[in-house]
Amino acid sequence: MKNQKGFTLIELLIVVAIIGIIAAIAIPSLLRARIAANEAGAVGDSRATNSAEVAYSSSNGGFFGTLACLSGPTTCATGVWPAGTTPFLDTQLGSLTTKQGYNRSFAPGAAGNGQPDSGISTFVYSALPSGFAQTGNRGFAIDHTGLICFTTNGVIPALSGVALDQACTPLK
Repeated sequence: MKNQKGFTLIELLIVVAIIGIIAAIAIPSLLRARIAANEAGAVGDSRATNSAEVAYSSSNGGFFGTLACLSGPTTCATGVWPAGTTPFLDTQLGSLTTKQGYNRSFAPGAAGNGQPDSGISTFVYSALPSGFAQTGNRGFAIDHTGLICFTTNGVIPALSGVALDQACTPLK
């Protein structure tokens, strides 16, 4: 009788089945964690945009700026910011590209009369999942008041003109 080394087919099938069961348990948890991270990134970007708007407003006679002016104040079409003025917002956020599975948008309000840029009176910045239930479950928006609202169906929260509706669900 020969001494054979190695695994039998049954042993290999059992190992493959165990790996399959572990993967089936772990993959949904990983997907939920990725969605939570994407949503946290969208909320963080909303807060960063609002902080940039507040800083811009304090330097511009109380009026907010468009994303182009926030990320490049010296190239702002209506403003005359001094050369070397530091951008108020990162250019990636100002470009409204899809980031972490969320599509960003910006709605400016009526024109203002700030200095050195005429600016805008209100704004709404929103972040919506590019694939509902795949990249995110909630849609977010923030306006000039600093209030962040969300929806659980991945669409933009209700607006009243260029501001969030007061009946929106606030993020806590």
